[in-house]
Amino acid sequence: MKLKIRHITTYRYEDPVTDSVNEIRLSPRTNFRQSCYHHSITVEPTAPLFTYEDGFGNRIHAFTVNRLHQELVITSESTVVTHDNDGMLGRVLTPEEDWATLADDKLQNKYAEFLMPTHYASLDDGISAFANEARLAGAGVYDQVMALVSKIYAEFEYRPNATHVGATASDALRGRAGVCQDFAHLMIASCRAMGIPARYASGYHFIGDLQTRTADFEQASHAWVEAYIPGTGWLGFDPTNNNRVDERYIKLGHGRDYVDIVPVKGIYRGTPNQQLIVEVDVQRL
Repeated sequence: MKLKIRHITTYRYEDPVTDSVNEIRLSPRTNFRQSCYHHSITVEPTAPLFTYEDGFGNRIHAFTVNRLHQELVITSESTVVTHDNDGMLGRVLTPEEDWATLADDKLQNKYAEFLMPTHYASLDDGISAFANEARLAGAGVYDQVMALVSKIYAEFEYRPNATHVGATASDALRGRAGVCQDFAHLMIASCRAMGIPARYASGYHFIGDLQTRTADFEQASHAWVEAYIPGTGWLGFDPTNNNRVDERYIKLGHGRDYVDIVPVKGIYRGTPNQQLIVEVDVQRL
């Protein structure tokens, strides 16, 4: 599937500000399931862009606007071709082999950062109890992860404004409602409670004429989960829509939780009063 993405982030300030230092994580990755053929970023006021990769392999653009300005506009445009080969499982192991692989010290050391609790994917008694409720006796890791996807989809309400950007997995569990970010953090925390490495993935979801719970959400920005499946590797799962990641998903990057993959973040000197406007459009070409 060939998709065009246009992502515009606008900051408007009550009074002129200066010394705005920013990081942008808006570059689609090129990997086995997608290829980015075009990508551009423009900034107004104009500023030189510096690019590098973080520890997770995400492409970052950084810039600084020192002169006074009352509006900052960041426009990212991309053309990406996606494939549905994320749906392919590799070597199928028995459930016993699955869990024995995850219990191996070498694997746990390799993926330690995706097994430990983080601020957003917190681990407490409530999360542990929820994970235990989702356990399937005798199931392999893949079936266990899919069961967790279905449980979150069935038991939680997709409701914008039910949470806030700083909400944790525990907050979502208590409220039984939220958006894709909340469901991703809850699933990540639950996977880690079971000993399954899991990470937060950020990107876009082309919904077209699909009837999903996110169809009324004006933005196509999306978050999902990647879990490590023994014998296969990292696979994408979407608890918001109760499905596996397919050709409709465009990945920007991944991290331990939302903090590692914030699309735009920065600091500046000046008034704290600002307005943030985000416009995202994903079209099929």
